[in-house]
Amino acid sequence: MFQTFDSEGDGARGAGRIGKLRAWLTAHELQGFIVPRADEHQGEYVPPRSERLRWLTGFSGSAGVALVLTERAVVFVDGRYTLQVRDQVDPDIFAVESLIDNPPAAWIAANLSKGARLGFDPWLHTTSDARALRKAAEKAGATLVALEENPVDAIWDDQPEPPLAPVEIHPAEFAGELARDKLARLASAVAEAGATHAVLTDPSSIAWAFNIRGADVPHTPLALGFAVVAAEGLPLLFMDERKLGIEQKAYLTQLAGLRAPDALEAEIAGLARNGARIALDPALAADRLRMLVERNGGAVVAAPDPARLPRATKNPTEIAGSRAAHRRDGAAMARLLCWLDAREPGSLDEITVVKRLEETRRKVGEETQMPLRDVSFPTISGAGPNGAIIHYRVSTATNRTLAPGELFLLDSGAQYRDGTTDVTRTVAVGTPTDEMRERFTLVLKGLIRLSMARFPAGTRGADLDAIPRQALWNAGLDYAHGTGHGVGSYLAVHEGPQRIARSGTEKLLEGMILSNEPGYYKPGAYGIRCENLVIVEAARPIDGGDLPMHGFETLTLVPFDARLIRTEMLSDEERAWLDAYHARVLAEIGPMLDGEALRWLEKATAPLRDSLTP
Repeated sequence: MFQTFDSEGDGARGAGRIGKLRAWLTAHELQGFIVPRADEHQGEYVPPRSERLRWLTGFSGSAGVALVLTERAVVFVDGRYTLQVRDQVDPDIFAVESLIDNPPAAWIAANLSKGARLGFDPWLHTTSDARALRKAAEKAGATLVALEENPVDAIWDDQPEPPLAPVEIHPAEFAGELARDKLARLASAVAEAGATHAVLTDPSSIAWAFNIRGADVPHTPLALGFAVVAAEGLPLLFMDERKLGIEQKAYLTQLAGLRAPDALEAEIAGLARNGARIALDPALAADRLRMLVERNGGAVVAAPDPARLPRATKNPTEIAGSRAAHRRDGAAMARLLCWLDAREPGSLDEITVVKRLEETRRKVGEETQMPLRDVSFPTISGAGPNGAIIHYRVSTATNRTLAPGELFLLDSGAQYRDGTTDVTRTVAVGTPTDEMRERFTLVLKGLIRLSMARFPAGTRGADLDAIPRQALWNAGLDYAHGTGHGVGSYLAVHEGPQRIARSGTEKLLEGMILSNEPGYYKPGAYGIRCENLVIVEAARPIDGGDLPMHGFETLTLVPFDARLIRTEMLSDEERAWLDAYHARVLAEIGPMLDGEALRWLEKATAPLRDSLTP
């Protein structure tokens, strides 16, 4: 629970493990193997047992793929990790490629040798991914081979055991809807999709549907398992019963038939042999499930996970819980930022700030009788050039002092039973440069413009992604990540399908929670990111308008560092928004503070001055 700061050992990046893998491949007449950063559920956070990519390469990011061939090896990462990967992965072993601009399928089509046999673990690739890889291999004149055994597991002598964290019931006072009613809705959705059954492979969907939570993966309260929802009849839940106490088992047996995890393959095969039409989400379901259905005579229905949209569109109870969680979290952040401002520049390091923030969140949780359950992801605590590493994770080896004249980027979140938070603030350590203030203000302008956006019902995230980038684009600048990800309700801090990005094709619906986080990163110097969480709401009617419109309610309640704002760069409308936001922060967070912290908040939320000096 909570964050650790251990560094990767050199052995994780050495040639020894690659040599063992290549020997295994040669013995099995294979010329290569694909190692994704994934488990059987395709989740962002995976249990230690499934950290195969990290064990093999040293890369610890949350998204990446390695391709190991007999004579060469490549690791693919996206724009968040371009700096991190070069620090963690041995360049003498791995070339680095872009997961976006030259993804594995494209690389394979262009580089794999004719006649090569490329192995993959079908449990670790979705049906969509496997299809793309298969086509790429065929284009190169090679063959993609589904393996029964994962070769990394075969050479990983001290691989951890599967997790067995206890399951807990998530009560209706937080969930807002009984599990039996959710499951009835899902059964109807299965029938509407033209299927007899659907396999829920995403543990977030299982947690939502059954109103349970767990601790099988870091920072996200998930109990790993699978479920089969029938259009007619009782669902089946495949979960290790060692995770279940007497109360939890009694609760779940009223909702579903309980099965051991290793019974899933036989169950799917049996349903297929009886003519079942089984819905699998191509973007989420492991290709192994498709293979089981088709090899046993069943029909695969390609359909979205039926729980995904209901889970993403929060109900009134979940929305109220999220507002409460953000008030609590705002009070903790205000205390932390007050403490940070009172320290002398150069007297703190990144790890000290992380520990202090966790302590502050715990204390506020105790005071409000809503304990902090965990951080929602490893805190990004980046001083100076470390802030330019978009998903930087501080370790004992990289820990850096917050030095005078630099920027400090703090991106963190919390898990409470009533909600999940995620907030980023960039603050000045000492006196910032004019360039820092200019570029911070460009980023802030983007956050404000998106916060004020009004858009027709049916608008996709991709349609909005240009709005927060416009001020940066006008200055010839940009950022190499999406603008917003979905957020769960005491679930995953990165939740699909909603997102604000060039690839955000899902419509934004009322009740969806997303982040609003434009940024700017100058490698070797500093990073800037401003992040609030927002919720899609029905906007007030526009005079003379004839279209239903949506807008955003801002959930996060933390002031921005006025020392970094060049007021004259803000429009009157942007300045009015920021002053109103700060007034709201003071009104909602102020009653939870006293003494020095309250005085700090009053100063931090004061109306902006028409001044060019900090």
